[in-house]
Parts: sequence; C-alpha cells; structure tokens
Amino acid sequence: MSRHAHIAGWGMYVPQSVLTNDDLAKRVETSDEWIRSRTGIVERHIAGPQDTTATMATAAARAALDRADLAPGQIDAIIVATVSGDYMTPSTACLVQDGLGASSAAAFDISAGCSGFIYALALAHMGIASGQWNTVIVVGAETLSRFTNWQDRNTCVLFGDGAGALVVCAHDKPGGILATRLGADGSGADLLMIPAGGSRQPACAESVAAAQHFIQMDGTAVYRFATRAMPAAIQEVVKAAGLRLQDVDLIIPHQANVRIIEAARKALGLPEEALFVNIERYGNTSAASIPIALCEAANDQLINDGSHLVLVGFGAGLTWAAAALRWGIPLPARPQHWPYRQWQRLRFASGAIRMRLRRLLHWLERIFPLGD
Repeated sequence: MSRHAHIAGWGMYVPQSVLTNDDLAKRVETSDEWIRSRTGIVERHIAGPQDTTATMATAAARAALDRADLAPGQIDAIIVATVSGDYMTPSTACLVQDGLGASSAAAFDISAGCSGFIYALALAHMGIASGQWNTVIVVGAETLSRFTNWQDRNTCVLFGDGAGALVVCAHDKPGGILATRLGADGSGADLLMIPAGGSRQPACAESVAAAQHFIQMDGTAVYRFATRAMPAAIQEVVKAAGLRLQDVDLIIPHQANVRIIEAARKALGLPEEALFVNIERYGNTSAASIPIALCEAANDQLINDGSHLVLVGFGAGLTWAAAALRWGIPLPARPQHWPYRQWQRLRFASGAIRMRLRRLLHWLERIFPLGD
C-alpha cells in the first residue's frame, strides 16, 4: 500500500509587537516610501522579552496539532527549520518537544536559511514515504530581530519574527506532497551570513565590537540569485509532480522582497493572483515565511480540496527549494480514545508551564545573580 504525506493541520504565531516603517525612520535614515518601493514591506512583528524561537515554534506547533485534532503523544518526529535557535545546543526542536509534551518524538533542527522549511518538509515526506514515521510536525521559526543590526538600514528594514508549523501525516489517500526539489551553491556562502559566533570565529570582544554577530548581506547579489533560482525551481518541481504550470492553483513563495516575487511571476508569465504575497505585514521571517503565508492562505480559504500548490524558497547557503502539493485534509492518522487524548493534552500543558518556569528562573538569575 502506498504511503502519502498529507498536510493534516497548520498553525502560526507572531509576536504582538509591531514595528512599522515610520518607527524605523526614527532609528535610521530611511522612510516609509523608501522601504515600500524597494521591498514591499510596511510592518513586521518583533519578538518581545517573553518570545524566543522555541516558544514561538511551540505555539505554532500546538495550533497545528489542534487543527489536526491530534495529541502530542501521536507525534513521531519534530523538525524545526531555523537559523536563530535559542542555543547553539541543544536543538530548538528538543525544546519544542518538551514544551509540547511529545516525549516519544524524535527532534532535530536543520539550517538551510530561508529555504529551511521546505528542506524540513522534504525530510518529513521522505520519512513518511519510507515508513519511518507516521506523523511529523514541521516548523519554521525565527527570531531574526536579535541578529539584526539596527544601525544598518540596508538589512534592518527587512526582517521580522514569527513561526509557522504543519502537521504531516501518512495516509493511503493519493495526494499531499507530490514532489520536492532541493538545491545549494556553497560558493555563495558569503553573500548572506552571520560571520561570528561559530567555531571559525568564536565570540570575543573584537567580534562584538565589529558587529560580526549580525546578519550581513550583499543585497544585489542575492537579488540576482533569487530571480534566477525561484522560477527555475518552480518549473522543475511542477514537472517532477507530473503537472503543468497551468495546473497550479497557487504559488506560495518565500517572502523576502516583493520585487523578487514580481520578477519570478513575470519570468513565468503568470497573473498577479497566481502568487500569494503577505510580505507587507510580516517582512522577511526567513524559514517561517512560507508556513506563515500558507497558514494565511488556508485560513482565508484561498486553498480548496484538490488545489495544487507550489511552495518555493531561496536563502543563505546559498540554497533553494520547492515542493508541489495537492491539498486535501485526511482524517487523523491514528485516532485515540478520548481519555488518552485528554491525558496527552494535559502533558502538553505541563510542558508549556515547565518552559515558562525555566525562562522565569533564567530571568531572575540575570537580575539577582547568585554569589560564588
């Protein structure tokens, strides 16, 4: 019997704090008109003191689980795509696993820049198709505001924070993820990077003074790469899925820059409504941008049963990725009796409480450090 990887649930989380273009104009030499005309961004959500990549990822994952009507104990794996994890180690996915109370799930992160969510989705697809997993949570989550140089107007206007998640379930019903295509060109690694903080250049007073722990980008070079990579990846994954471009109902691209999205649309000869765009409200949330956009498209009922979708991204690495889907929500993969499900939900709540208590203790330790 064939195993197909279906999207059974989706969820998103963005911080409450909103930073508008006019707010940025008070910090750096820029303007609302300058930002809008070059990026399409109007505002972005910025993490507050209570937000971390793990807490946002957990909130998005919980919303996706609730929509799928599944309990944490039914999760086989949690994959988090991020370049802004809470720690170098452990993985953000392990924190999400604990926060959800999904004690039987494998958990790991992947780092593929803004393409990371589709890389993670491809891994979920492979794991389900091979029989390794039945239910996987795939999350894209970023807190890029804490890696942004707010004195650099070329980058600080671009990035925002948030998380989006999908529940991917095995089912014998044809459809779901039809094809994925992943690619990379490491010769462009220096075009978009955070130079310090890794083993090559560990943190030190000099690296902090030189602002080496913030995002650095060659915007012109990344633009040239993205406008080539995006249409090519779309065409390749559509062909791999056995579809034609005219069969695709909606394309959900990485929300990096509206001019890149427009260039890709024109290169493919598509109408404006063929590509979903929400960059004006969130900015570039890196690995979170595609799942956030997918959640909004689904919640706005722009996707129907049987709709063909293409997700496409590009990012640091340099990387690119695309996935073709046929939408159709199956029944939960492994329904459980009501008492068991309620117990799992209680475990989820206790995990979330533990995460909040740990953050409170860390905060208290910073304010009232213990003596030697």
